[in-house]
Amino acid sequence: MNVAGLLHPEVSPQAVERFRSVTSTITIRENLDDFERSDAALVFGGDGTVHHYLPQIYEHKIPALIVPKGSGNDFAKALGIFNEKTALQAWQQFCATGSNVREIDVGVIHKDGTNTLFCCIAGAGMDSDANARANRMPVWLRGSAGYLLAALQSAACFKPAGFHVAGDNFDVRRSALFVAAGNAHRYGKGIRIAPGAVLDDGLLDICLVARMNRLKLLSVLPTVFFGAHVRFKEVEIFRTRTLLLETDRPLDLYADGEYICLTPVEISLLPKALKVIVPA
Repeated sequence: MNVAGLLHPEVSPQAVERFRSVTSTITIRENLDDFERSDAALVFGGDGTVHHYLPQIYEHKIPALIVPKGSGNDFAKALGIFNEKTALQAWQQFCATGSNVREIDVGVIHKDGTNTLFCCIAGAGMDSDANARANRMPVWLRGSAGYLLAALQSAACFKPAGFHVAGDNFDVRRSALFVAAGNAHRYGKGIRIAPGAVLDDGLLDICLVARMNRLKLLSVLPTVFFGAHVRFKEVEIFRTRTLLLETDRPLDLYADGEYICLTPVEISLLPKALKVIVPA
């Protein structure tokens, strides 16, 4: 079995050694597009690293194990991989039986003839502004209270926009703070923005947060870590296979913590298009 080790630039090659003790055929590679075919991939990093390699993993149709080595690791945690020990146990089972592979959906952002894949959540508005602020923070801060701090800064500064969102059975226009389209249920180091999202149900969970006064917004922000924000009247949840997202002014769209493009965009899913190695 040929296994590709795909590492974030700041992850030491030594991180691979514990996994080589299970199978020695792991080769650290920069990509999957060279001549030798891989039978599986180990991705050492966070959501941004997964996002970077996602098109290649999808194209090569090989199972991937996410080893959480980033600041947020929300995709790994959505898969039940909460630490490196859990990842190693999943790898041991895969090498022994190959039985712990799950097929999940992949999100697709359509913009000007270009398709961009994502695994977790795509969003525009205040959350993207917070994402940009968090990305500018030192890594040590981004991995602790940085995401909440960035959200508080955005809450104080972001001006609501006019949003038009349309899907399978809804077509709404709101003055809103942001819209998030979730394949997974979480982002931003544990923010459960789409608490009901399931990775393999063929549906995007759309969270629209309408305009509200800043005092109420500050009271709502802590609840997103528990998914309790959905109880507020300004928060609407929709489920759809496709989404049209338009805004009255161009807004940055982020996905998996990375800048993608400006609105407007269309978002859809590739059902069960990605093979991932998960805990038993």
